[in-house]
Amino acid sequence: MSLSKTALVGLKSDQFRHPLDLQATQSLRQLPGLDLLVRSLVGPVAEQVFYVENIASSILVGEQQLPHLHHLLLEACKILDLEPPQLYIKQNPSPNAYTFAMRGKQPFIVMHTSLIEMLTPEEIQAVIAHELGHLKCEHSVYLTLANLVVLAAGQILPFGGLLTQNLQTQLLQWVRCAEFTCDRAALLVAQDPRVVASVLMKLTGGSPSLAPQLNLDAFLAQARSYEAIDSTELGNLLKQARSSQLTHPVPVLRALEIDRWSSTQDYQKLLQRQGVAEAQSQGGWRNW
Repeated sequence: MSLSKTALVGLKSDQFRHPLDLQATQSLRQLPGLDLLVRSLVGPVAEQVFYVENIASSILVGEQQLPHLHHLLLEACKILDLEPPQLYIKQNPSPNAYTFAMRGKQPFIVMHTSLIEMLTPEEIQAVIAHELGHLKCEHSVYLTLANLVVLAAGQILPFGGLLTQNLQTQLLQWVRCAEFTCDRAALLVAQDPRVVASVLMKLTGGSPSLAPQLNLDAFLAQARSYEAIDSTELGNLLKQARSSQLTHPVPVLRALEIDRWSSTQDYQKLLQRQGVAEAQSQGGWRNW
């Protein structure tokens, strides 16, 4: 591991879960039969479809295939105290990464080549860690449904027809809240908020040629300007209308959230407590 990083031995998801994620998850759990629908009907079919797609048209990362990415994955898993999933690299011009997992099955992460091409190794690892956050928090059931709605509905099977508009709205709201939690997982691995914020900046307006020229401090100032729109009722309504059908919170908001959480005592104590626990379990201090 990197010498300055702390492995978070015994880390539990509730130690970093965002309150909005917890609230939205509890709301979805109150919907009768949704969990059963995904596990018994949607999940098995989706699992086979995604597996065939990945193995046929993506690169499976391993010790003999893109080992530098494999190392980033293993390091992130060790920090988050998580078993490594499969990691696939897919040729795609749209920068993106996503996760699929059902309990008891082999989870996997997919990263698009266009995303990798504009990120540094530290930023690539932060993206991997973000996706690992979904696994750590067991977002599998609702994340599966969300991925089908966003990535596959209408292309594989008409699952979209099974969902009411209200359920789709609730599901999208949950995904947006879950993203805040997974950004925290990215920070726990990167252990530098500027790395995570830089990923969000590049997703907002980056490219392989522009990415090195972007100014993170200017981007964070832009984020604060976006937040200031809440000062008027009209501005607040416009923000809500714009984000209601998005699968992710807008990047500027995510950057502010992670920048602020990195300064909280909760985050600092988490790193310190885990560092002490690790040192005690090994009979002394160890830097990774």
